Amino acid sequence: MNKSLVDLAKEYSAAWAQHDPDAIAAMHTDDSVFQLHDIHAPATGREAVRDLIGSLLAATPDLRFELKRIHFGTEHFVSEYVMSGTAEGKPFAIAGADVFTVRDGLVARKDSYLDWLAYQRQVGFDPKAIFDTLGHLKH
Repeated sequence: MNKSLVDLAKEYSAAWAQHDPDAIAAMHTDDSVFQLHDIHAPATGREAVRDLIGSLLAATPDLRFELKRIHFGTEHFVSEYVMSGTAEGKPFAIAGADVFTVRDGLVARKDSYLDWLAYQRQVGFDPKAIFDTLGHLKH
């Protein structure tokens, strides 16, 4: 039996809080797509999703999320949050929203929209440049 959207959202959030890219990727379908909008091409497939998540956590080891609201639909949910952490020694806190499409109890697609302009103002550099230097992301 597939887990409920609420249970999936809770487990997904917990895996991010634990900084566990393997557990996060395990909640994605084999053909899942993770689109981190305005920063990189979509990661397609569970392994590519895991690599992207690993890169994000490497860039910001103290990454955390403060949930503001969550909305559930039939086969999707949307979360609004503040993402914060430290990048290159500088703290940041930016607004974000994720749109999850769920199939058979797993994340089939995740679209993340973050306030990259606020990030750039707070941290002082283009986030795309730092993720590219990590070598995990491919264009």
